[in-house]
Amino acid sequence: MRYFKTGPGGYGEGDAFLGVATPELRRIVRDYRTLGLGEVERTLRAKENEVRAAALLILVAQYERGDEALRRAILSLYLANTRYINNWNLVDCSCREIVGAHVCSGSKKLLTTLARSDSLWERRIAMVSTMALVKQGDTAEALRIAKMLLDDKHDLIHKAMGWVLRVVGDADRTALLGFLERHHSRIPRTALRYAIEHFTPQQRKQLLAGRFTDGLGVAR
Repeated sequence: MRYFKTGPGGYGEGDAFLGVATPELRRIVRDYRTLGLGEVERTLRAKENEVRAAALLILVAQYERGDEALRRAILSLYLANTRYINNWNLVDCSCREIVGAHVCSGSKKLLTTLARSDSLWERRIAMVSTMALVKQGDTAEALRIAKMLLDDKHDLIHKAMGWVLRVVGDADRTALLGFLERHHSRIPRTALRYAIEHFTPQQRKQLLAGRFTDGLGVAR
């Protein structure tokens, strides 16, 4: 209950868990990769978190192997059911492989729409999905969505932002430092701490203090 905040007032309030570990869940899913989308959608609306996770892992597997028509159908199903993708583990196991894969090959407008959503989970989907673009060498979209979410009040967005920014820094440290320098006064402290985890202790201390001049390992 503490880990997934399922108690009263938590972001996962009322979510039910069976206690199935992720490796076991992935083994189970292997036997159901060809399940029809109608049945997958019904599974995605189950009460138990792991059952919903199984549905999402099936969608990921089908998306990766599917043709263009199937991929469009899966994306539509995913976006129509985001209210059931309602904990961070569900978002993080699926959005890069579906939403992220979609924007890698087409318009990025979907990310903007999701980032502007009133739904915490849709905003997290927008942020985490940009990691698929970073993997292809495109850090600009990740930084754009991070900028849109700088004033978000929820710590799950702060953590997602910091996670993505850390990955941006691994790909392009200069781009990360430029973003942090421009937005140091606005970026949530949690996001900043996550973003600079791969710097040295001395560099982290310097960046937390807002000093971007020397000893950061890039040409400035």
